[in-house]
Amino acid sequence: MVEHEFMIITGGGDGIMGAAQRGAGREMSFGLNIRLPFEQRANETIEGDKKLINFNYFFTRKLNFVKETHAIALFPGGFGTLDETFEVLTLMQTGKARLIPVVLLDKPDGGYWETWMEFLSDHLFKLGFISADDFYFFKIMHSVDAAVDEITGFYRVYHSARWVGEQLVLRLAHPLSEARIAELNEQFSDILRHGAIVQGEALIQEMNEPEIVALPRLVFTPHRRSFGRFRQLIDAINCAD
Repeated sequence: MVEHEFMIITGGGDGIMGAAQRGAGREMSFGLNIRLPFEQRANETIEGDKKLINFNYFFTRKLNFVKETHAIALFPGGFGTLDETFEVLTLMQTGKARLIPVVLLDKPDGGYWETWMEFLSDHLFKLGFISADDFYFFKIMHSVDAAVDEITGFYRVYHSARWVGEQLVLRLAHPLSEARIAELNEQFSDILRHGAIVQGEALIQEMNEPEIVALPRLVFTPHRRSFGRFRQLIDAINCAD
């Protein structure tokens, strides 16, 4: 990920967190450590670095994880792993966090996330607690290369999003063709409160972000529900020629 100009943010501990930061190197590492009465000392790569922050509470630590990250990779673990997984998915499902790629990564022959997925499918989904669209918030991967492709592919055309009143503005790396815009309007008409998805320039309210003012935009007024459909829209945008 460092080769793609991403910094690596971890919990600052050893194990998979330490391995990730050894791979990234000290300069490209950021640590969010938690003070516990046992274990969880900072790994040697990030220990003593100004980019290591120590937290007393899990909720403030998780807030900073979600606030600062542009992609999340989760690995098999215990209660803490599942807590973070469900919190991230809940925030995206309810529109309280921006949509970013969430990769659930395991070793090639691992079945951790498939077992977790069975619980979601056989219980939460069948009981009506989550919808089919909610499964688009994450991808299960068994290869580091596939995970990297998923994360970088998320930003192939899509850049970022911002709410301006009731309008959702999607910033793009390059403009889409008129034919592609028409296809998106047909495919995602169900998410529109009124009007259509239109391509244009930055809105006046976005002028406080001068570094991205020149990017083309898709602007529309959606229903603020079914955020999994918004993720599908981003995927469709990234498939554009």
